[in-house]
Order: sequence, then C-alpha cells, then structure tokens
Amino acid sequence: MKDDRIWMSGNEAIALGAFEAGVAVASGYPGTPSTEIMENLAKYEGVYTEWAPNEKVGLEVAIGASFAGARALATMKHVGVNVAADPLFTASYTGGRGGLVILTADDPEMHSSQNEQDNRNYAFAAKIPMLEPSDPSEAKDFLIKAFELSEELDTPVFLRITTRIAHVKGIVEKGEKLTPPVEIGIEKVPGKFVMLPANARKRRVAVEERMEQCREMAESASYNVIEEGDKTRGFITSGVSYLYVKEAFPEAAVLKLGMCWPLPERMIREFAQSVDELFIVEELDPFLELHVKAMGIACRGKEIIPGQGELNTAIVRNALDPSSQDEIFSAPELPMRPPNMCAGCPHRGIFFNLSRMKLFVSGDIGCYTLGFLPPLSAMDSTVCMGAAVPIAHGMAKALGEDAHDKVVSVIGDSTFIHSGITGLINTVYNNSAATLIILDNRITAMTGQQHNPTSGSNIKGEPAREIDLEGLCRSVGVKHVYVVNPHEVPETRKVLKEAIALDEPSVVISKAPCVLLPELKLRKPVSYFTNQDNCVGCMSCIRLGCPAISWTPFAEGEAEQRGYKKKQKGISKIDEILCNDCGQCASLCKFNAITRGEG
Repeated sequence: MKDDRIWMSGNEAIALGAFEAGVAVASGYPGTPSTEIMENLAKYEGVYTEWAPNEKVGLEVAIGASFAGARALATMKHVGVNVAADPLFTASYTGGRGGLVILTADDPEMHSSQNEQDNRNYAFAAKIPMLEPSDPSEAKDFLIKAFELSEELDTPVFLRITTRIAHVKGIVEKGEKLTPPVEIGIEKVPGKFVMLPANARKRRVAVEERMEQCREMAESASYNVIEEGDKTRGFITSGVSYLYVKEAFPEAAVLKLGMCWPLPERMIREFAQSVDELFIVEELDPFLELHVKAMGIACRGKEIIPGQGELNTAIVRNALDPSSQDEIFSAPELPMRPPNMCAGCPHRGIFFNLSRMKLFVSGDIGCYTLGFLPPLSAMDSTVCMGAAVPIAHGMAKALGEDAHDKVVSVIGDSTFIHSGITGLINTVYNNSAATLIILDNRITAMTGQQHNPTSGSNIKGEPAREIDLEGLCRSVGVKHVYVVNPHEVPETRKVLKEAIALDEPSVVISKAPCVLLPELKLRKPVSYFTNQDNCVGCMSCIRLGCPAISWTPFAEGEAEQRGYKKKQKGISKIDEILCNDCGQCASLCKFNAITRGEG
C-alpha cells in the first residue's frame, strides 16, 4: 500500500500546498522565517517562481497574475508586509480573478528580525480574511482552502504562520494536484481593476458586503472548531498557541480558531456561555482578546499571558497554575553563542576601517548588521530595509556644514536593490555629501544564499541578467563611484577617505564574494598561518574580530622565557581549519607574521 504521508517542515508543506492548489505564479522576497517556501516551491514543475526585488513588487506580480485568472502566491516575512502595504490595501478593493494568497511569516521573539509586529492587525485594517494554521499539516491544507476562499469571496486572503510553524516538522499527507476553477486569460474589467475614486467608492461597498459574507462563513467553517472538554476553564486560541494550550491543559474545552479574521461571533458567544471562566491564549498582541471583549464577553488574556516573545507550554501552564512550575520540564540554560561574521567575510574589512574613522555609520538590514558588535563596533543605526541611505542624508542635512566627513551609510547589494536605490536618488537630487558604501558580496547572504538581481542567476540557479551596480549608480547622477576589494584593508581605507572627503555624493562599492558561496566552499582549501617567531603582539589582526584568529596571553615572565620582548603581552594564532583565505589579517600585519600556504 502506498504511503502518501511525508515528514515536512511548515515551509515545505506550504510549498507542497501551493503546488497541489495549482498555483501558476509565485513571487516573494527572502526573509526568515518564510524563505524556504519559495526555495521548495521552485523545485516543482509547472509553477513559475521568482525572487522579486522587494515585497511590494512581489505582491504586485501576484496581483497581476490573479488579474489574468491564475492562482498566485506572494510570500514574505512580517516586516515585508509593511513594504507591500500600498498594493495590499488597494487589492482588498479590486479583488482579482484567480485566487490570491499572501503568506506572512511573523517572528515572535525576534529570532531574526528587528521587531515582532503582529500581522493579524493587517487583516483587520485591510479588511482581508486571514487563516492561521497550527502545524505543518494544517499549513498545507489551509493554503489550499485560502485559494478557495479567495475565489469564492473575490478577495486576497492572508495565510499567517510564525517562526515555530515555519520550521517545526510534522506529518503531512500528500494529495492530488487540483485544477483551478478560473481559466487563465485576459478579461478586461476596468470598473473593478482601475481604482479611480469613482470606482473605488463602489468597490468599498463591495468590500463590506464581502466581509459580512465571510463573517457568516466563519460560523460554519471547518477550520473553526469547538473541542469539548472540562468547562471549568475554556480557552479561545489560534495558531501554534493552540498546541501549547492542548499540551498544558489537555482536558480543557477549547475553541480553536483557524480563521483568526473575521471572527465567528456567534460561535464565540456560545462557547463563552458554556464555560465557567474564559481565557484567551495568543502570542504577541491581544488581538483576539480585544475583539472578544468588544463583544461584551468577559475573559482573561494579557494580564496573565505575556504579550512579548514566543509562548510555550510551560509559560501557558505556569500563567494559570503558578504552583505547577516544578511539574513541567524546562530546557537547560545553554552557553551564549553570540553571532559573528564568518571567517573571511568581506564585510569585516570595511567595518574594521570604519571603526577607526570618526564617523556616524548608518547601517541596514543584512548580515553586515553584525558590524555593530565588538570588537568592530562600527554601526550606529539600523531601522529597516533601505533606510541607511536616507537616514545618512537626513543627518547630513540636519548637521549642515558640521556633517562633512562625519556621516556614511552602509547597505548590502540585495538590500540596495530592494529599497536603497530611491534613497540614493534622493541623496543625489537633494545634493548630500554623505558617502554610500554598497557591500556587494554577490548574493543575499543573511537569509541563506538566495540569488538577487546583482548575482547573475535566478531562483532556479539559471543564468539571468546581472545588474551593474557601478553603472546604475552613475546613471542616477553619482559622479564619484569607486570599486574596492575589502580584503585589501589599507588600500580600501585610502579610497574611503578620498570618497568621504568629497563635498558631493559618492559611492564606494565593496566587491568580494560571500565565503559561503558553494563555488568558494568547494575549492581546494588554502589558508593563512601565523609565523609566531615574527609576531610582536601588536594585536592588529585580533582587532578584526575574525573567529579564525585567537589570542594567547603571556603569564608574567613568559615572554622572556619564550624568547620574545619583555613587554610583549601575548601572540596571535590562526586556526588554519577555520581560515577562509581572505588575507585581511595579512594586509594589516607589518611584521610578516602571517603567511599564506596550503591548508
């Protein structure tokens, strides 16, 4: 007998669900925890997949595919919805023809994010239904249901997951690929798709009619379920929080909401009346709690359930029964493992130089944000994707003449394409002297080596046109564009000083590949090693903060015993296994103590 059950992560299950739903077009921007959805979907035949320059473009691509009658998927992490919000709110008015689903991956606890916003609020604000699965199996099934709901109600539909759902694994049952009900083709409906005010006013009425219909559907939808149990305590919950409630209080009555917006109000009232005390368990904002309380229903929620970070079974159990703390297994404390740029990372040379120049460094989102950490400590602000460039410009304008030689911005190649170009255009147009440093490592490194418009390959690894960053910067009016090899640290510093000294816009492109690129990892290993006879303990190499370089301090009198100068405090050593052959340390050493050789 054939077994169609598969062990899959939530992201893998969503990719399978998109394939089985008959998705024709999928577009997204990589961002943990959503990245693997597109990476897995790209492996299926018959689905067009792409990495978009940013989430706004990705959603607009999906809207266009929906207008053509195709089932379309747009994927992004929670902060990506901020970028896509402009088309999102209007797509709520236009609807589409083929089903349109927007995947938002929220990140409670900020495992890899700059905030932990709760995107259920977007469903409420944009008047769009939202489904929220609690495990990988539901993630697949709910995605298929989301497309059906989208076409039935003529609306975009959110599928909300969190980091835990994205990455946890479970058993998923494989199904048959469906044939979407709408035939792909051009159908002109300008009264529906052209959002002039006169048309938009009519569609605004349609949105309310649609949401009322959706509210009625929510009362009998299969994804909203009352699980009978002990009625002393009743729980309303959704998503992964449902699993925590079931583990903490397996005997309790539970209303599990697979559709977290709009809410099934009659079902909620009936459930609330059936239990002695009602609790709302949800991660992050009191979204369900506020709406339940607005219905005039007494309940308890955020006064006992934390409103920050991820929940777990122990937190939920202890919130209601503090005396049970010793009964639940708690994970042992693990040693701190602070993040660090990889050995051989090309960004390290740039930040080493910036740390020695008295500058305010406006940073951006990427693995180069680690330049903030000691010993480099060379980043002073990070706000959101693309913000580095206009923030530096704004500071320069605020400081006036005092800004000269004091403010630079740093941005990665993928982030520059995502939303940095417009900031540079503004800098040029409004004549700011702030220097922009583009860290071109040939890939979108932070989220797992995804291709982007500067890398020369598409999502499938096939050849694609490569954006010429130098030509692009010149085309928007930057007269002074420099290209440097960041591994040549002293030479790079000379170029940086020259660019920063200018009283007009300048761009420095730091061009060197990420050391984790497969073509670099698979080549014959070559590394640097320390000639300790020549080491004078100056610590120049140590200040790079490279994980392949360690420092051995001398005990009192040890320097002379080893044959070194009396005042020498120690020696450095390079781990030839960890070394990735960048040569930054060698470029800084003035004593020939670092030598390149076979590893």
